[in-house]
Amino acid sequence: MTELLYQTDSYIKDFSAHVTGVDAEQRGVLLDRTAFYPGGGGQPNDAGTLIADGKTYMVSKVAKGNLHIIEGDDLPAIGAAVRGVLDWERRYKLMRTHTAMHILCGVVWRDYSASVTGGNMEPLNGRMDFEFERLQKELVGEIEARINAEVQAARDVRVAILPREQAFQIPDLIRTKINLLPEGIPEVRTVELVGLDLQADGGTHVANTREVGRLRIADYKSKGGINKRIYLELAE
Repeated sequence: MTELLYQTDSYIKDFSAHVTGVDAEQRGVLLDRTAFYPGGGGQPNDAGTLIADGKTYMVSKVAKGNLHIIEGDDLPAIGAAVRGVLDWERRYKLMRTHTAMHILCGVVWRDYSASVTGGNMEPLNGRMDFEFERLQKELVGEIEARINAEVQAARDVRVAILPREQAFQIPDLIRTKINLLPEGIPEVRTVELVGLDLQADGGTHVANTREVGRLRIADYKSKGGINKRIYLELAE
Protein backbone atom coordinates (compact mmCIF):
# COMPACT_ATOMS: atom_id res chain seq x y z
CA MET A 1 0.00 0.00 0.00
CA THR A 2 1.17 3.50 -0.82
CA GLU A 3 1.26 6.04 2.02
CA LEU A 4 -0.79 8.97 0.73
CA LEU A 5 0.94 12.03 2.14
CA TYR A 6 -1.47 14.49 0.54
CA GLN A 7 -4.37 13.13 2.58
CA THR A 8 -3.03 14.66 5.80
CA ASP A 9 -0.80 17.51 4.53
CA SER A 10 -1.63 19.30 1.28
CA TYR A 11 1.42 21.56 1.64
CA ILE A 12 4.07 18.87 1.09
CA LYS A 13 5.96 20.04 -2.02
CA ASP A 14 8.63 17.32 -2.17
CA PHE A 15 9.19 13.97 -0.51
CA SER A 16 11.45 10.93 -0.41
CA ALA A 17 10.24 7.45 -1.38
CA HIS A 18 11.25 4.10 -2.87
CA VAL A 19 10.05 2.42 -6.03
CA THR A 20 7.99 -0.65 -5.13
CA GLY A 21 6.77 -1.65 -8.59
CA VAL A 22 7.26 -0.93 -12.29
CA ASP A 23 4.65 -1.15 -15.07
CA ALA A 24 6.61 -1.07 -18.35
CA GLU A 25 3.46 -1.22 -20.49
CA GLN A 26 1.89 1.87 -18.93
CA ARG A 27 5.31 3.45 -18.33
CA GLY A 28 4.68 3.97 -14.67
CA VAL A 29 6.11 3.28 -11.22
CA LEU A 30 4.58 2.59 -7.84
CA LEU A 31 6.03 4.25 -4.75
CA ASP A 32 5.85 3.34 -1.07
CA ARG A 33 4.75 6.93 -0.31
CA THR A 34 3.62 9.86 -2.43
CA ALA A 35 2.41 13.45 -2.31
CA PHE A 36 1.09 13.31 -5.90
CA TYR A 37 -2.71 13.56 -5.93
CA PRO A 38 -4.08 11.04 -8.48
CA GLY A 39 -7.15 13.07 -9.38
CA GLY A 40 -10.77 12.59 -8.39
CA GLY A 41 -13.80 14.51 -7.22
CA GLY A 42 -13.42 16.86 -10.17
CA GLN A 43 -9.84 17.79 -9.23
CA PRO A 44 -7.14 16.93 -11.84
CA ASN A 45 -4.08 14.89 -10.92
CA ASP A 46 -0.77 16.45 -9.93
CA ALA A 47 2.29 16.64 -12.15
CA GLY A 48 5.97 17.07 -11.34
CA THR A 49 9.21 15.10 -11.30
CA LEU A 50 10.88 12.08 -9.74
CA ILE A 51 14.64 12.21 -9.25
CA ALA A 52 16.58 8.93 -8.96
CA ASP A 53 20.32 8.24 -9.31
CA GLY A 54 20.88 11.75 -10.58
CA LYS A 55 18.29 11.47 -13.35
CA THR A 56 15.05 13.47 -13.51
CA TYR A 57 11.85 11.78 -14.70
CA MET A 58 8.81 13.84 -15.66
CA VAL A 59 5.56 12.68 -14.03
CA SER A 60 2.75 13.59 -16.42
CA LYS A 61 -0.14 11.97 -14.55
CA VAL A 62 -1.02 9.58 -11.77
CA ALA A 63 -3.18 6.65 -12.86
CA LYS A 64 -5.48 4.37 -10.90
CA GLY A 65 -3.73 2.69 -8.00
CA ASN A 66 -1.30 5.62 -7.61
CA LEU A 67 0.75 4.55 -10.62
CA HIS A 68 3.04 7.48 -11.50
CA ILE A 69 3.17 7.74 -15.30
CA ILE A 70 6.57 8.87 -16.54
CA GLU A 71 7.54 10.52 -19.81
CA GLY A 72 10.58 9.20 -21.68
CA ASP A 73 12.11 5.85 -22.59
CA ASP A 74 13.33 4.41 -19.30
CA LEU A 75 12.09 3.97 -15.75
CA PRO A 76 13.76 3.89 -12.35
CA ALA A 77 14.34 0.38 -11.04
CA ILE A 78 12.41 -1.37 -8.29
CA GLY A 79 14.00 -0.48 -4.97
CA ALA A 80 15.45 2.80 -6.21
CA ALA A 81 15.38 5.73 -3.82
CA VAL A 82 13.58 8.69 -5.39
CA ARG A 83 12.80 12.29 -4.55
CA GLY A 84 9.41 13.46 -5.71
CA VAL A 85 8.87 17.14 -6.50
CA LEU A 86 5.43 18.54 -7.27
CA ASP A 87 4.67 21.21 -9.83
CA TRP A 88 3.82 23.39 -6.84
CA GLU A 89 2.49 26.41 -8.71
CA ARG A 90 -0.11 24.20 -10.41
CA ARG A 91 -0.92 22.25 -7.23
CA TYR A 92 -1.43 25.37 -5.13
CA LYS A 93 -3.75 26.86 -7.73
CA LEU A 94 -5.77 23.63 -7.63
CA MET A 95 -5.86 23.74 -3.82
CA ARG A 96 -7.25 27.27 -3.95
CA THR A 97 -9.72 26.28 -6.66
CA HIS A 98 -10.99 23.19 -4.85
CA THR A 99 -11.53 25.17 -1.66
CA ALA A 100 -13.36 27.84 -3.69
CA MET A 101 -15.71 25.14 -4.99
CA HIS A 102 -16.46 24.13 -1.41
CA ILE A 103 -17.18 27.75 -0.53
CA LEU A 104 -19.64 27.94 -3.42
CA CYS A 105 -21.22 24.62 -2.50
CA GLY A 106 -21.45 25.58 1.17
CA VAL A 107 -23.12 28.92 0.48
CA VAL A 108 -25.60 27.50 -2.03
CA TRP A 109 -26.50 24.63 0.31
CA ARG A 110 -26.80 26.84 3.40
CA ASP A 111 -28.68 29.73 1.83
CA TYR A 112 -30.65 28.10 -1.01
CA SER A 113 -30.86 24.37 -0.07
CA ALA A 114 -29.69 23.35 -3.55
CA SER A 115 -27.92 20.02 -4.06
CA VAL A 116 -24.85 19.60 -6.26
CA THR A 117 -25.37 17.52 -9.41
CA GLY A 118 -21.86 17.74 -10.88
CA GLY A 119 -18.66 19.70 -11.10
CA ASN A 120 -15.17 19.97 -12.52
CA MET A 121 -12.14 22.22 -12.17
CA GLU A 122 -8.84 23.33 -13.64
CA PRO A 123 -6.29 25.65 -12.03
CA LEU A 124 -8.11 28.89 -11.07
CA ASN A 125 -11.44 28.05 -12.69
CA GLY A 126 -14.21 25.52 -12.33
CA ARG A 127 -17.87 24.85 -12.80
CA MET A 128 -20.51 23.39 -10.53
CA ASP A 129 -24.06 22.26 -11.29
CA PHE A 130 -26.91 22.74 -8.82
CA GLU A 131 -30.60 21.93 -8.56
CA PHE A 132 -32.01 25.42 -9.05
CA GLU A 133 -35.43 25.87 -10.64
CA ARG A 134 -34.46 29.41 -11.69
CA LEU A 135 -31.10 31.17 -11.74
CA GLN A 136 -31.20 34.85 -12.69
CA LYS A 137 -28.65 37.64 -12.81
CA GLU A 138 -29.74 39.16 -9.51
CA LEU A 139 -29.40 35.83 -7.68
CA VAL A 140 -26.01 35.17 -9.27
CA GLY A 141 -24.79 38.58 -8.05
CA GLU A 142 -26.04 37.78 -4.58
CA ILE A 143 -24.24 34.41 -4.58
CA GLU A 144 -20.99 36.05 -5.73
CA ALA A 145 -21.16 38.57 -2.89
CA ARG A 146 -21.80 35.84 -0.35
CA ILE A 147 -18.95 33.58 -1.47
CA ASN A 148 -16.51 36.48 -1.34
CA ALA A 149 -17.72 37.26 2.16
CA GLU A 150 -16.77 33.70 3.13
CA VAL A 151 -13.27 34.22 1.70
CA GLN A 152 -12.92 37.34 3.82
CA ALA A 153 -14.27 35.48 6.87
CA ALA A 154 -10.92 33.61 6.93
CA ARG A 155 -12.46 30.29 7.88
CA ASP A 156 -10.03 27.53 8.84
CA VAL A 157 -10.07 24.39 6.71
CA ARG A 158 -9.77 21.14 8.67
CA VAL A 159 -9.20 17.61 7.41
CA ALA A 160 -10.15 14.47 9.33
CA ILE A 161 -10.14 10.76 8.54
CA LEU A 162 -13.02 9.11 10.38
CA PRO A 163 -14.32 5.55 10.79
CA ARG A 164 -17.12 5.03 8.28
CA GLU A 165 -19.83 4.62 10.92
CA GLN A 166 -18.80 7.84 12.67
CA ALA A 167 -18.59 9.79 9.42
CA PHE A 168 -22.05 8.82 8.27
CA GLN A 169 -23.56 10.16 11.47
CA ILE A 170 -22.68 13.67 10.22
CA PRO A 171 -25.80 15.32 8.74
CA ASP A 172 -25.58 16.17 5.02
CA LEU A 173 -22.11 14.64 4.71
CA ILE A 174 -22.78 13.89 1.04
CA ARG A 175 -23.69 17.05 -0.87
CA THR A 176 -23.79 15.53 -4.34
CA LYS A 177 -27.09 14.22 -5.65
CA ILE A 178 -25.50 10.77 -6.01
CA ASN A 179 -23.35 9.23 -3.26
CA LEU A 180 -19.98 8.66 -4.95
CA LEU A 181 -18.28 7.00 -1.97
CA PRO A 182 -17.30 3.37 -2.68
CA GLU A 183 -19.23 0.70 -0.82
CA GLY A 184 -17.45 -0.89 2.11
CA ILE A 185 -14.64 1.63 2.65
CA PRO A 186 -13.64 1.50 6.34
CA GLU A 187 -12.70 5.19 6.65
CA VAL A 188 -14.01 8.45 5.23
CA ARG A 189 -11.91 11.58 4.76
CA THR A 190 -13.79 14.79 5.52
CA VAL A 191 -12.96 18.41 4.75
CA GLU A 192 -14.51 21.14 6.90
CA LEU A 193 -14.62 24.86 6.23
CA VAL A 194 -15.27 25.68 9.84
CA GLY A 195 -18.68 27.26 10.30
CA LEU A 196 -19.69 26.86 6.66
CA ASP A 197 -19.23 23.45 5.06
CA LEU A 198 -18.43 19.85 6.01
CA GLN A 199 -18.24 17.16 3.34
CA ALA A 200 -16.67 13.85 2.46
CA ASP A 201 -13.81 14.74 0.14
CA GLY A 202 -10.51 13.28 -1.07
CA GLY A 203 -8.86 16.34 -2.63
CA THR A 204 -6.28 18.90 -1.58
CA HIS A 205 -7.19 22.24 0.00
CA VAL A 206 -5.68 25.41 1.43
CA ALA A 207 -5.59 25.87 5.19
CA ASN A 208 -7.80 28.96 5.33
CA THR A 209 -10.40 30.45 3.01
CA ARG A 210 -8.50 33.77 2.83
CA GLU A 211 -5.90 31.96 0.67
CA VAL A 212 -8.52 31.46 -2.04
CA GLY A 213 -8.53 35.12 -3.04
CA ARG A 214 -11.16 37.08 -4.94
CA LEU A 215 -13.87 35.01 -6.64
CA ARG A 216 -15.90 35.88 -9.71
CA ILE A 217 -18.89 34.09 -11.20
CA ALA A 218 -17.83 34.28 -14.84
CA ASP A 219 -21.00 32.80 -16.32
CA TYR A 220 -24.09 30.73 -15.59
CA LYS A 221 -26.48 28.75 -17.72
CA SER A 222 -29.30 26.25 -17.66
CA LYS A 223 -28.43 22.64 -18.44
CA GLY A 224 -32.08 21.65 -18.68
CA GLY A 225 -34.89 21.19 -16.16
CA ILE A 226 -33.77 22.29 -12.72
CA ASN A 227 -30.07 21.74 -13.47
CA LYS A 228 -28.17 25.06 -13.49
CA ARG A 229 -24.43 25.53 -14.02
CA ILE A 230 -22.26 28.18 -12.36
CA TYR A 231 -18.77 29.00 -13.70
CA LEU A 232 -16.28 30.24 -11.13
CA GLU A 233 -12.98 32.08 -11.67
CA LEU A 234 -10.22 32.91 -9.17
CA ALA A 235 -7.87 35.87 -9.32
CA GLU A 236 -4.21 35.10 -10.01
